Order: sequence, then structure tokens, then C-alpha cells
Amino acid sequence: MNTTQQALSPQLANNPETAGAGQYLTFLLHGETYALGILSIKEIIGYDRLTEVPMMPSFIQGVINLRGRVVPVVDLLSRFGQGSTTIAKRTSIVIVETLDDDNSGNVTDIGIIVDAVNEVVDISAEAIEPAPTFGARIRPEFIVGMAKRDGHFIVMLAVNKVLAINEMAAVGQSQLNPHEQHKTH
Repeated sequence: MNTTQQALSPQLANNPETAGAGQYLTFLLHGETYALGILSIKEIIGYDRLTEVPMMPSFIQGVINLRGRVVPVVDLLSRFGQGSTTIAKRTSIVIVETLDDDNSGNVTDIGIIVDAVNEVVDISAEAIEPAPTFGARIRPEFIVGMAKRDGHFIVMLAVNKVLAINEMAAVGQSQLNPHEQHKTH
């Protein structure tokens, strides 16, 4: 067990999907502050027009051309089931590297729409509390911890859970074919 894990509470140390001490990019989304580990962030770009793609889940707003690569862009607020992000002057797209959830080890770039990017912060292990098991406005498995900073909490996200490719595809299929769920075989 490394020293970071030793400093964590027992609930955090025994959970492989927990947040450890380190640097995190913080951003705003619908008035809440969220964080992603800096190592999963590829780059941050200003919001620009997206190319809509038919037959996509409602939370995938479209795609962008990022230096010749097609990158899907997810409206994180919509992914959390809380409506759509209102595009404003500080709206940004954070390009995140995620591990494909098929155990292939492949990495996929996905853009997420955020209201505003705040800053990169150092979060100590002592400042991290376990994720709430209930009462959160987003699914508990999307949260790896809650960081205390300046008298407020920062929701630390599990990027590979929030942006799980297979789950997002399944959600998209159910949105596109809701009548298929009710058929009996």
C-alpha cells in the first residue's frame, strides 16, 4: 500500500475507484464545483460549434474535429440527468482521455462541456472524504470522493465511470429504441 493510500480513511483506501492526493482540474457545472484528475486531462478548448450526429444519445451534443481526429462531446450536465448546459462566454470543452471499458487498454478522447474551468489545485489525502452513498444529485458511482477546500466541497469525479463508452452506448440505444425494452421474446 502506498503512502497516499495509508493516509486515506479505511473506506477510501479499500476502494480502487477512490481519489488520491494529487493535482486536479476544477470546473463549474450548474453552480457546483467538480474535479477531474489532471492526468486524465488532455487539453481545454473554448466552446465552438459542434457537428451534430443523428441517432446519438441526448447527452452527446455532437463531435468536433480536433487536429484531424473526430472527438465526441458530452454535455456533462445532461449526462447527470440535470438538463442541458447553457452555452455562455466561459463555456469550455475539456478533452479527457478515458480507458475503454472493454478491458482492451485502449484510450479514447472525449470532450465534456463545462460552464467554466476554474484552476488546477493540489488536494491532499486528508482533504478527501468518501463519496456520499445517497443524496447526491448524480449517481454515486460517478463520484470517487469529496474534497474539502476553502470551506466548500468539490465533487471528485470517476472519469472512467462518467464517460464509460459501453454504458453511454447502451443508454443511447435505450433512448433511441424505448419500445424495444417492452417487447417479449
